[in-house]
Amino acid sequence: MKPTLLIMAAGMGSRYGGLKQLDPIGPSGETIMDYSVYDAIKAGFGKIVFVIRKSFEADFHDKVLRKYQGRIETSVVFQSLDALPDGFAAPANREKPWGTGHAVLMGKDAVNEPFLVINADDFYGFDTFRLGAEFLRAAKEGEYCMIGFKIGNTLSEAGAVSRGICEVGDDGYLKKVIERKEIRRDGGAIVFKDESGALQHIREDAVVSMNAWGLGRDYFDRSFDYFKNVFLPRGIDDSKSEFFIPSMIDYLIGNNLAKVKCLGTNAEWFGVTYKEDKDKAVAKMAELISAGAYPGKLFD
Repeated sequence: MKPTLLIMAAGMGSRYGGLKQLDPIGPSGETIMDYSVYDAIKAGFGKIVFVIRKSFEADFHDKVLRKYQGRIETSVVFQSLDALPDGFAAPANREKPWGTGHAVLMGKDAVNEPFLVINADDFYGFDTFRLGAEFLRAAKEGEYCMIGFKIGNTLSEAGAVSRGICEVGDDGYLKKVIERKEIRRDGGAIVFKDESGALQHIREDAVVSMNAWGLGRDYFDRSFDYFKNVFLPRGIDDSKSEFFIPSMIDYLIGNNLAKVKCLGTNAEWFGVTYKEDKDKAVAKMAELISAGAYPGKLFD
């Protein structure tokens, strides 16, 4: 069994200022997604499913999918505001998609195997895909995994970020994950704003989710049920509410519906949350290529 890689690429990059998923960071025009696909093929994944917006389908096929022809099977699904269960309709003032949890649900009809979820604009490194593939090949129903990163290695110098803060037990299983927003460095400390707006501190080595989740097919039904019966009745009228993967995972753990193994990695993470992050990402990639981790040109 070869697992599938589900890449969430529907965000329009409002903070970044454009379609960052298609922005090159490699010397031959490679995007961060290209490196993820390259690593996934090397790790033994059998298919890539991309979640995008319908509005940039043509660009996506022209600039992304054509490069993978003959190398790995690919599929595209679309995330939209009106992709909701029967009986629900998006409010008129809603502009943003429904979040990462909703993006994963869009892959239900395209994913038939255990799968690893990642963000399109994050560089995870080969070890992330190796660990994910090894776990998914042996996982049973209700057994998931998360590739955990130290929060101090995942921040942007350009502004605040959102992260899933994790509590991991002595047995290596995830006990709780809470999505936090507005995380940034404040002098020598890492802080975030809690629900009341007060600043709270986070340890430098705290484990966070970078949305690298290893999930089973059973996750789709459980997630859809929660989205329909819990999230939407509570949050559909809030124009800024989002259905996050960490929130869904936390619900499953809290109700003993799933176990999530936290897999630590030495892979170096970087991303392009803000436009100012691009130069750093280009420099990091150049270093990895010089060290022999990647060829100067990924796909001929």
